[in-house]
Amino acid sequence: MITQAYQEIYLNNAQTTLGDAFDYAINACHIPGADFLKLFIASSISKRIENGEPAFLAGKSGIEVASDIVFESTGRHLEVEPQEHFGRSPEYWIGWAVCYYQWFSCRSYSDIFSVLSFEDLKTVYHTLHEADITKFVDIVDEKIREHFKETNLKRFRSAYGCSQSELAKWSGVSLRSIQMYEQRNKDINKASAETLYRISKVLGCTIEDLLER
Repeated sequence: MITQAYQEIYLNNAQTTLGDAFDYAINACHIPGADFLKLFIASSISKRIENGEPAFLAGKSGIEVASDIVFESTGRHLEVEPQEHFGRSPEYWIGWAVCYYQWFSCRSYSDIFSVLSFEDLKTVYHTLHEADITKFVDIVDEKIREHFKETNLKRFRSAYGCSQSELAKWSGVSLRSIQMYEQRNKDINKASAETLYRISKVLGCTIEDLLER
């Protein structure tokens, strides 16, 4: 089971903050959406939100977060007065929805935006902005699975440099099970805690690293 980095009670505020940050940077400061995504990923702020750092969940406004992102990435200060707006702009919705997906899936913003471009997100806005957020989650999940075809287990095993047979021998988990997890014929998220612990100990990763989002 995936454990989120912060409690759900902070989620709505985090979504609002990131939505406001996107809206302010793109619409008020006229930073192209694709450029702002790159600045966001390049800054430490994306990781700090992922990790549930309180200052970025409840302590800062969206305008402050956008300013932090731009200043950290470019050294430039944003001094544009925020525009009054009513309702949610497409840019606000993008920040709001992606924040939810990141919290729900525990995937990094870097992974998410390597699969979905700003234009992709603006396209789905028109059909999904009034739908339940779970529909957005389902669509992003499918796209991410298509993009990251290898399972996390296979990626970590390959990076460690051992074969399936060696992993089976060193972990005590059957070769057949490892093969089935890597081929997605068995759901590794449903593996026992002991199985996950044995594999993660060999590969030098955490149990959560092996889970499929």
